[in-house]
Amino acid sequence: MMTKKKRFWSSASLSMVILFLGAWFVLQTFTGAKNPQTNNKTETETQELNYAVKQPTIPDNLEFAGETVPTHLFDVYESVDNEFVVNSYWHSSTIQTLKRATRFFPVIEPILKSHGVPDDFKYLCVIESNLKNASSPAGAKGFWQFMESTGKEYGLEINSYVDERYNLEKSTHAACEYLKKSYKKFGNWTLAAASYNMGSSGLERRIKEQKVDNYYDLLLNAETARYVYRIIAMKFMMPKHEDYGFIIEDEFKYQPLETEIIKVDTAINSLVDFAFEHGTNYKTLKMLNPWLTNKYLTNKSGKVYEITIPKAGTRPSKNAVENFFED
Repeated sequence: MMTKKKRFWSSASLSMVILFLGAWFVLQTFTGAKNPQTNNKTETETQELNYAVKQPTIPDNLEFAGETVPTHLFDVYESVDNEFVVNSYWHSSTIQTLKRATRFFPVIEPILKSHGVPDDFKYLCVIESNLKNASSPAGAKGFWQFMESTGKEYGLEINSYVDERYNLEKSTHAACEYLKKSYKKFGNWTLAAASYNMGSSGLERRIKEQKVDNYYDLLLNAETARYVYRIIAMKFMMPKHEDYGFIIEDEFKYQPLETEIIKVDTAINSLVDFAFEHGTNYKTLKMLNPWLTNKYLTNKSGKVYEITIPKAGTRPSKNAVENFFED
């Protein structure tokens, strides 16, 4: 009897649930049919309620450093298209790069101009490091991702105490020298950009093997084959980032810091003490001078080093998040 009773109540409960759901469905259908606000929504308005994933716009006329990108060739167009799509939907990376550009492009741009290197090459720096002092598994370091041997070749000091690959100003000068040398060798800026990725000798070898002298006609390794297209995509997307869905108010962009320079031609026994003596702390000192790679600085040669500190001895603290919470 107990068994039959349990089965009876289980079936009855199930029937009640089914009846309730059926009644609810009929009621909702009837209400919806009578609700003009629901029925009068256009298809466009309904779609706008959902997150839209769409094809990014590819500009009709593309050029890099004054040189035309032959997008009439199907493989060139599809390579460009791929990089626009990748960077349009690589949200976290692209947003952070856009925010950093406000702080670091004003440093890079005048140095490029002083060397006669096209302004477009600041976007090469973007794809190399996302505008930060990155370190690759292969040993390339800094904004411009110099290997140690190449950095030294172009005048950067690299030792146990100093690594100027992490000095944005000096590494940008070094990158300009490299690019100018490549331009002189290959005769155009597009190939100079490609050589920055695969090396001058490697690129020259491919040109001789394939008997073409145009980046867009060369069959290259996968990384270099994408390299210039990545630069082109960032060149067109970053200045018009809102057109590609990246809405970043000015308050959230990383503004240039107010700093001053202390010139030093002697050894520094303790960078911790040096920081306190100049009204800041070790953490801030290292953030502003990442090229100082130890806790002290030997200087037997009496070389003049320029060390950046916060202006007026105050730690940079203007931060969009802090401002948000203060409101």
